[in-house]
Amino acid sequence: MAQLRQWRSALLTRRQVLLRLAGGSLALLLPVSARAQLAEADSWRLIDALQQRLLPSEPDRPDAPGAKEINALAYLQWVVADAKLDAEERAFLLRGAGWLEDLCLQRLGRGFVSLSPAEQDQMLSEVAQSAAGENWINSHLSYLLEALLSDPIYGGNRAEQGWRWLGHRPGFPRPNRDTCYRAG
Repeated sequence: MAQLRQWRSALLTRRQVLLRLAGGSLALLLPVSARAQLAEADSWRLIDALQQRLLPSEPDRPDAPGAKEINALAYLQWVVADAKLDAEERAFLLRGAGWLEDLCLQRLGRGFVSLSPAEQDQMLSEVAQSAAGENWINSHLSYLLEALLSDPIYGGNRAEQGWRWLGHRPGFPRPNRDTCYRAG
């Protein structure tokens, strides 16, 4: 009987197995190493390239704005600087840049910013294979949509390009310097 109790206690619970599998697969797809510790400026350069890959400019369609035209990076920097943003969300958004950079260096020997568009797409597809990677990309897509649709007073949707592209007329009253949300 004692041997049976000892054997059972040595078994992993279903939850332990799932947690170990999830952690292991995440570690394989998004490894953290010394190389992944990007300087903040490098993280923002990578995130800028990510945004431009997720919402590219269309030179032949100037009415269809991309991340660059809607000032998506400045909008995200404004969001991340807000003290009211959940600290884990902020860390996740920025730490993912290091994970992506590390994956690119391991697989292709070059950083994400220096990859061709096809190689960037390949790396993003690989990252999206894990739940954490897919969540990271989806978080950035959500903030891109916010930058596209928000009032320009918040830093995105420069010159109302997103609204014009969608044929949207904003409601009134619109926020002004006195009534807009202030990052805390």
